[in-house]
Amino acid sequence: MDRYQYLLLMGACLALTLPLEFVYGARVWRDPRRLVKVLAIPAAVFAVWDILAIEAGVWDFNPSYVTGWRLPGDLPVEEAAFFVTIPICSILAYEAVRRSLERRSGKRSAGRGTSEALR
Repeated sequence: MDRYQYLLLMGACLALTLPLEFVYGARVWRDPRRLVKVLAIPAAVFAVWDILAIEAGVWDFNPSYVTGWRLPGDLPVEEAAFFVTIPICSILAYEAVRRSLERRSGKRSAGRGTSEALR
């Protein structure tokens, strides 16, 4: 079970923040193409960074806590999941807070109801 810890943690992060989409109307998951555009560049940059660090021996991942499934460049699947999961959770939290504050102040956002974070 330990070898799935990292993936389980990423799943728990998504599961715990997913209700923000519905309770606060965060609208993060409503336009998957826009979400992919937002995530693509930072995920790619961090993946390259990790691959270079792994190749240089700067760091690695404890085999006790990862599945052993590796992507090209010897990047653990769990680390790639991290590069997608944590930004999604952060955007969900940001949108939930923003919408909550808008409701309290009585303001409405312009456009399709999404913030600049996803534009």
